[in-house]
Amino acid sequence: MKKERIPSQKEKDYQRRVNEKMPKSKTFLQCVRAFISGGIICCIGQLIHDFAKLVLNFSESNVAAFTAIVLVFLGATLTGIGVYDNIGSWAGAGSVVPITGFANSIVSPAMEFKREGYVLGLGAKMFSIAGPVLVYGISASVLVGLIACLISGKF
Repeated sequence: MKKERIPSQKEKDYQRRVNEKMPKSKTFLQCVRAFISGGIICCIGQLIHDFAKLVLNFSESNVAAFTAIVLVFLGATLTGIGVYDNIGSWAGAGSVVPITGFANSIVSPAMEFKREGYVLGLGAKMFSIAGPVLVYGISASVLVGLIACLISGKF
């Protein structure tokens, strides 16, 4: 049978000091902020969707494309003028998940590496953040599609 080690007073003092200096967890607050900001972005997307459908009389497929284009444009524009960084620092993951986060992940590296030239800087580095996401997302969708075809017998 193994004896449990009893920490010394020096070790207890050290652990107490570590606990005092350790920053408090802000996970709950960050989750609430992400929920609120992601919800606001999605509500803006719904307003754009409804505007295109009811005012512009677009068809359902055109409404979806219009909404995506406007949200990517807004995300890219807000990144370009420096506002999306402030939104991201407050909102955290809530600003990354919607389609506006994709626009931000494309525009940010492009702005950062523009001074290296349009081909080797902007063109080469533009997808440095979003590129792996696209590769893995497309690869996963192809794999799931193949599995679905094999299971359904339509292959």
